[in-house]
Amino acid sequence: MGSHTRMDLERLMALKPDLVIGWVTGNPPEQIAALKDLGLPVFSIEPRSFEGVSSTIERLSILAGTEDEGFAEADRFRKGMAALKKQYQGAEPVSVFYQVWDEPLMTVNDEHLIGKVITLCGGVNVFGDLDRLVPRISAEAVIGANPEAILAGGMGEENRHWLTRWEAFQSIDATAKENLYFVPPSLIQRPTPRILKGAQLFCEKLDDARAKR
Repeated sequence: MGSHTRMDLERLMALKPDLVIGWVTGNPPEQIAALKDLGLPVFSIEPRSFEGVSSTIERLSILAGTEDEGFAEADRFRKGMAALKKQYQGAEPVSVFYQVWDEPLMTVNDEHLIGKVITLCGGVNVFGDLDRLVPRISAEAVIGANPEAILAGGMGEENRHWLTRWEAFQSIDATAKENLYFVPPSLIQRPTPRILKGAQLFCEKLDDARAKR
């Protein structure tokens, strides 16, 4: 079916889908326009908040005719995120750098859903005030920000190699204190119900950093 950047329209049309789910900033606009021109109904999503994830689950369940299951899952997600918020609302702050991509080196700001996970867990995003949702940065900027914890998603579920580069910089508190953490990207980098599990894991990593003080 291609990738998020280039869909195989011929194969997609052969499947005769009743509905196409699009990614607002991930799919090329011309590809989405082509799908619409072909008469396919397209529902574009990109939740930017935890409530946005819940409401998207509900809307998708309505479109799929699975309201009972969808609304139950949305309720489970809401309650889980509310419990985390209550648990960490008074947590001691931890300065955090989250690496969302390797080459070029990229992070997220506070408006990104991952940025909101950082805040939820009592973290302070060292690049949270940058204008772009997913800004490009330099290694020198990370060294200058001196985060207490570095978290990265990597290219796969068991791939920690993105953290390896930071092991050489002992001047960074995160490296010196061994606060270099891997979070499986499917749990944190996609706006699905699994982000609840990702947030729980993220919070646990920051708890570990706090325990090393």
